[in-house]
Amino acid sequence: MRKLPRVLIVEDEPAIAELIAVNLRHNGFAPIWAEDGDAAQRELHAELPDVILLDWMLPGQSGLQLARKWRADARTKPVPILMLTARGDEPDKVAGLDAGADDYITKPFSTQELLARIRAVLRRRAPEQVNDSVAIGGLTLDAATYRVSFQGQPLKVGPTEFKLLHYLMKHAERVHSRSQLLDKVWGDHVFIEERTVDVHVKRLREALGAASPMVETVRGAGYRLTAQASVQP
Repeated sequence: MRKLPRVLIVEDEPAIAELIAVNLRHNGFAPIWAEDGDAAQRELHAELPDVILLDWMLPGQSGLQLARKWRADARTKPVPILMLTARGDEPDKVAGLDAGADDYITKPFSTQELLARIRAVLRRRAPEQVNDSVAIGGLTLDAATYRVSFQGQPLKVGPTEFKLLHYLMKHAERVHSRSQLLDKVWGDHVFIEERTVDVHVKRLREALGAASPMVETVRGAGYRLTAQASVQP
C-alpha cells in the first residue's frame, strides 16, 4: 500500500490548522499538527515529514528562526518548507526564501492553491548539486567545502547566492533568463516571482565586492557571468 505523503503543519491557530488538515486528508495527504516550534521539533525527531507548512508568526521561535535552524541541520535540510504568512510584501517574501523556505504562500489562500504548491514542491526536480570546484578569472568556488574566494581572499556568500554563483560559474559566458535561473537554482515548478532573482543577484554582487562586475546584466535577456569583465585588482 502506498504511503501517504506526510505534511507537518506548524500553526498556532487551531482553527486554521484543522481546516488545512481536513483538506489535506481529503486530498491524499497525512497531516500532522504542531502548535509551536517545540512541538514541531518533537515531530521531526520522531519522523521526518515530506513537507513542512510553517507559519511565520509563532509563539516562542518564529517561523523564520525555525526555517533557518532546520536548514542548518543536515537531517532536516532536504525537507521542503512552505512558509505561511499574512506578510505579502516583497522584502518579507525574500526574507522567508533567504531563511530557507522553498515556497511562500500569503494568507488568505485557497485550498486549491495550497494543494498545488504542496504538490509542486513534492514533484519538483532537485536543483543541480555537484560537489566540485570551479575557477574563473580569479574567482574560485569549492562546492564541497562551501568556500568562495577572489584573488585568494575569502568571500562571505549567503546560501542562495552561493547556489546562484555556482550555477553561473558552471555555465560561464552564457546568458541565462530569470526563469531559467529559477528552474536551475531553485528548481522547476516553483511559485517564486522572477523579480526575486534580481534581489539575489544584487546580494551576490554585494558579496563579490571587487569581482562584482563579473556578473553582468544583459538587458532584456537576463544575467551572465564572464571572465571578460574589468575587475579591480
